[in-house]
Amino acid sequence: MQHIITLIPGDGIGVEIVESIKQIFSAVNTPIIWEVEDIGKTAFEKSGSLMPDSLFASIEKNKVALKGPAETPVGKGFQSVNVQLRQKFDLYANVRPCKNIEGVQTKFTGVDLVLFRENTEGLYSGIQFFDERLQIADSISRVTRVGCDRIVESAFKFAHENNRKKVTVIHKANILKHSGRLLLEAGEKAHAKYPHIQMEDKIIDNMAMQLVRYPEQFDVLVTSNLFGDILSDLCAGLVGGLGVVAGANLGNDYAIFEAVHGTAPDIAGKGLANPTALLRSAIMMLEHIKLHEHAQKIQNALEKTLKVKELCTGDLGGKANTATFTQNIINNL
Repeated sequence: MQHIITLIPGDGIGVEIVESIKQIFSAVNTPIIWEVEDIGKTAFEKSGSLMPDSLFASIEKNKVALKGPAETPVGKGFQSVNVQLRQKFDLYANVRPCKNIEGVQTKFTGVDLVLFRENTEGLYSGIQFFDERLQIADSISRVTRVGCDRIVESAFKFAHENNRKKVTVIHKANILKHSGRLLLEAGEKAHAKYPHIQMEDKIIDNMAMQLVRYPEQFDVLVTSNLFGDILSDLCAGLVGGLGVVAGANLGNDYAIFEAVHGTAPDIAGKGLANPTALLRSAIMMLEHIKLHEHAQKIQNALEKTLKVKELCTGDLGGKANTATFTQNIINNL
């Protein structure tokens, strides 16, 4: 059975790392047909639209997409296309596995956690006001019971299905009384459904400290949009950085798997980009569409390659460029 997948190269190094994934998938005869669509700055330069109608139509039809990094201006310009995609397709769960990788040196060992971040609400709801006269900015965090229930439920369900032992609910209920309460009540509700999964809760500032002292104590984490955005990058730092971790945006009907790093315009077009993060996201995508054998073959080849530093890209201390690193993975299939 052939799977038609929407492929979104994005901006900057996106084109290069997407090409790497295509070559590796081809080498294992993955039964996928790519339907390529543009987004962000690249799309705007071609069509005058950041997110063309054809992009939406493709995702609506195929239900699954693989996406490279897309450029988002800081403090000005257009709203993040990533945020818009998540809200458009109700991709309420951002899932980030972070696990130590043999061959990738870090200051921590024994890290194996998965963070579930609510993806459509909170301070990213887009409810913003600016008073030009007084120079006052308002950003409103909108949190709903439905939103809290479904993200916490998804974390507990994942723990149940993957033999995980504990879910940590992260909040700031001592200050943000109402939104924090909704998240904690969602935790209690999910825990009642999965009583064999241990539940604990931690205040966000304490959680940040605990993660950089004893990260090995954590298993599955779940939190709100802004807290999750920050903690997911922190967790990536524990295991080697954004260049080696996967990311998925999941909803009830659609799924978009993406590189969690930026567009790296300083190295774009130079053949130096590390495709590991997007490849690991693509492996998650293969698992999602039940191509488990293909996913495992690629995962094994990637792990074997990462164990030998000189076979890796420069950011991992190796000598390979994007093309040679890709070929090294293919050689290890």
